Amino acid sequence: MKVLALIATAIAAAALATPATAQDADAALKLLKAENCTKCHSVDKSKKGPAYQKVAAKYKGKADAEQKLVTHLTTSPRVKFPDGTEEEHDTVDTKDPKQLKNLVQWILVQ
Repeated sequence: MKVLALIATAIAAAALATPATAQDADAALKLLKAENCTKCHSVDKSKKGPAYQKVAAKYKGKADAEQKLVTHLTTSPRVKFPDGTEEEHDTVDTKDPKQLKNLVQWILVQ
């Protein structure tokens, strides 16, 4: 009986330690392309904006990571580039909060 309880505890701990994953990577990529995000960002290489891997590293382990990215993607904040120029970040214009959450979760696991 103790062995079963130990196994159940180990499985629960492993599930909680696993980072959030996008429910649908294809949908996230489709939204990125539709919103023209790939013009300035890519998964592993910085373009005009940071690579998604760099964004994920910045927010790794932070409890408010999802909310911060949602806010960033929906409020059009001013962003500063390495060359010193600034501009307003385009917003993600999806009306579906599930799509936006899926996209943010996908970014955070890169």
